[in-house]
Amino acid sequence: MKADSNLEKVLNEGHFAVTVELGPPRGTDISVIEKKAGFLRGMADAVNITDCQTAVVRMSSIATAAILARMGIEPVMQMTCRDRNRIAMQSDIMGASALGIKNMLSISGDHQSFGSQKNAKKVFDLDSIQLIGMVKRLRDEKKMLGDGDLIQGDVPMFIGAAANPFAPPEEFRALHLKKKIDAGADFIQTQGIFNIEKFREWMETVRDMGLDKRCSILAGLIPLKSAGMAKYLTDNVPGINIPDSVIKRINGVPKERAAEEGIAIICESIEQLRDIKGIAGVHIMAIEWEHKIAEIAERAKLLPRPLV
Repeated sequence: MKADSNLEKVLNEGHFAVTVELGPPRGTDISVIEKKAGFLRGMADAVNITDCQTAVVRMSSIATAAILARMGIEPVMQMTCRDRNRIAMQSDIMGASALGIKNMLSISGDHQSFGSQKNAKKVFDLDSIQLIGMVKRLRDEKKMLGDGDLIQGDVPMFIGAAANPFAPPEEFRALHLKKKIDAGADFIQTQGIFNIEKFREWMETVRDMGLDKRCSILAGLIPLKSAGMAKYLTDNVPGINIPDSVIKRINGVPKERAAEEGIAIICESIEQLRDIKGIAGVHIMAIEWEHKIAEIAERAKLLPRPLV
């Protein structure tokens, strides 16, 4: 065991893992976190805390993750390369570990032009692969970057990374995944998958490279609330591939039934993903729709979650 986290135990014991996502508030109102966490309790093995997603200023992922841990819900702290240099990253990782956070997801982060601070300076001192390597070094060697000074104490962190199977250039996405695994990623959460057949083909490449044996891969899923949401994701989010059949399906129901149809689609997708060799679980990104997770988990037969 690298971090002795609940998520690590679930994956190590071969259970089909479930992670979900919680977006921190745009301020200090802890009741927002508590309300969302109430919807997610018992529904997943760990809860991702986004790090100023879409480059919008929110409560820090570390503080929110610590609040969740205090509530008895295991967090996955996200950390972007957009906002911190290596000094701040190492400091924050050690601080998060000291607060009892055992899982972390390394991501590049959305460009600041998407968010509320368009004039902010991007950092990107390290990329996501280098960040993975840095965390692994802190954990396994107890050494910092640069002069290699030994740290005081331990950093038991289960290291995650993101994968975007359909982002251009698609032919290099499996190789990019390999770089993250080589750097030290223990688990992977993918971008939202809608095109299951195309994802099967990508996973075949992943298996041919033996990557599924070296890392736990969780397929990402985004429940569609409306036809407008499907169009927005297709037009604005790199790597989102929504087949025409899905677009037609959600367009083909009355507006008031679109959300219900979106839940039906994600539940069917989970059933199909279970059958893909090399998939260790799912990561559900119900964007500001945490109250629907229980329905999705129940209908997709993801409950009860294992006790490990």
